[in-house]
Amino acid sequence: MEYALVCEPGADATLRLDYRAFAYAGKFVLGAPGKAVLRTADGSPAVPEWEPDEPLAPAVDESAFDDDVVAAVSFSPDRTDPDRCRIRYVTVHVARRGEGLGPRLIDRTVERLAKAGYDRVRIAVNNPFAYAALYKCGFAYTGEQTGIAELELARPADAPADDDAERYRSGLRAFRETDRDLDPSEARFISERLDDDAGRS
Repeated sequence: MEYALVCEPGADATLRLDYRAFAYAGKFVLGAPGKAVLRTADGSPAVPEWEPDEPLAPAVDESAFDDDVVAAVSFSPDRTDPDRCRIRYVTVHVARRGEGLGPRLIDRTVERLAKAGYDRVRIAVNNPFAYAALYKCGFAYTGEQTGIAELELARPADAPADDDAERYRSGLRAFRETDRDLDPSEARFISERLDDDAGRS
């Protein structure tokens, strides 16, 4: 598997991801954001044995999909601060989730953004699993929320944010206090980390 920059922001390149395998697949068809991927080194299908749960819509051409992609991220300069970059979407093939590929892709992308001259990187997350994964990538809760129950995380581009266990727990509590109903696995995940004082675990 290899890391590849598909395009810088504004280059108008797109990715065609199978919407049955990738969350947010439609967001990667937009040309303006920059995009990076983890893909197979030889161009072979990312998960050849994977069988989708549903058929393709009749108008969709399966051969148009970038089927060598295992994980993808999109990013663009912040609208209010060009020295800050915002990660827009991160997605991992449904059959490869839980392998640490999202954090691996984020780490490589943040390194690239630092080399490109960005000072800070931000991302909004809408679930505690993504929150914990991004925290392991050096992001920290800013105390801000956006969208529907999305917590803002940030870090310097060239170094992890300061490790602050109480700030980490405050973000988990924020998920617990949102108007969105947590599913049982989310509620259990949060409780385990708050009750055992686990910090970044």
